Amino acid sequence: MAFAIERDKCLARASLAMSAMKIIDRYLFRQIAGPVVAAIGALTLVAVLGQSLGQLDLIVERGQSAWTLVKVTALALPQIVTLILPIGVLVGALMALNRLHSEHEIVVCFAGGMSRWQVIDPAFRLASLIALVALASNLFLQPVAMQEMRRELHSVRADLASVLVREGQFVEGAPGLTIYAQRIDQNGLLRNLFIHVERDQGATLYDAEEGRISELDGRPVMILSSGSTSEFSSGGVLNYVSFDDYVVELGSYAVSSGPLHYKESDRWLSDLLFPNPANEWETGNRLKLLAEAHARLSGPLYVLAFMAAALAAVLGGSFSRMGYSRRIAVAASVAIAVRLLGFAAVSACGSNAWLNIIQYLLPLGLLWFSVRPMFRQKIQRFVEIGSGRQFGLEGRA
Repeated sequence: MAFAIERDKCLARASLAMSAMKIIDRYLFRQIAGPVVAAIGALTLVAVLGQSLGQLDLIVERGQSAWTLVKVTALALPQIVTLILPIGVLVGALMALNRLHSEHEIVVCFAGGMSRWQVIDPAFRLASLIALVALASNLFLQPVAMQEMRRELHSVRADLASVLVREGQFVEGAPGLTIYAQRIDQNGLLRNLFIHVERDQGATLYDAEEGRISELDGRPVMILSSGSTSEFSSGGVLNYVSFDDYVVELGSYAVSSGPLHYKESDRWLSDLLFPNPANEWETGNRLKLLAEAHARLSGPLYVLAFMAAALAAVLGGSFSRMGYSRRIAVAASVAIAVRLLGFAAVSACGSNAWLNIIQYLLPLGLLWFSVRPMFRQKIQRFVEIGSGRQFGLEGRA
């Protein structure tokens, strides 16, 4: 009977300890996830601002609407966010872990009997979730978004109206052609038009109440309504004609934007790994396509590596009442340097296929060198220095 009672007490204490561990685990996960998500969000906003400023020529030079700018910026986000995720994880994790460590919460976890892996497990679970999101974005979301963005930019460059017409301005869209439109309606209708065409045999002036750029038999034209034309011949003779509808050919002034071409960043993983033998560009850039494929597959590993670097900066050494600014600076510098080497490796892999293994070795090497010192350090000394008291913990984590 006494044995059974003692056994029940042990089981109850074990169950209580497990419940406490789960509560602490969830607490650590929330404390790390909050700053990480905030850091990723802040960096994304900065990137969106930079992307928007870089695409302002769509409005300034191409006469496109603000909606076009917003759409192009949004479509570029998957690729930008994937590059931001490791940096956001590093910054957010450093902030969270530094606070937890400086306020002795990590020390309390160790003093309560948690192993080193139990303490860092919430951070790695969070990094694993973010890495999976990055991988899904690289493989599925980025190709869809980038191809749509490429189509949108191609249509903007092919938009003859945005090149030849600006509201309230005289625009010389091509040598010998000047167009003025007092107002451009939302439906593309041009109001109060003035067109000056310079030819070898003389100059022709068109003025019309309305006009619209369209296509006729596959050729770009401008259809004018309710206007007149004045033509000055080389002999100085003026010919004046009024009209209800008139078609002005624009084919000789249209600038072809060429066929739609998808870059390496726009293509699906299968297209990168298995180029089309019938496509001359793909066969000629086979190594660049392969380098892009491995870059997408290895990119999420940097999320895990940067989380490990943040953990090593705070937990990779003994407790310090003076803070961890030096260790944090070293860890952040090493992580950024490794990421820059990763970008350089992608460029180098464009000419040497065997170098693609470096794209995986860099993040995995950073991950190993960051995790290794944390598990070599004795928890006993860590707790003694952090708390100033002897807890009698023996062994390693």
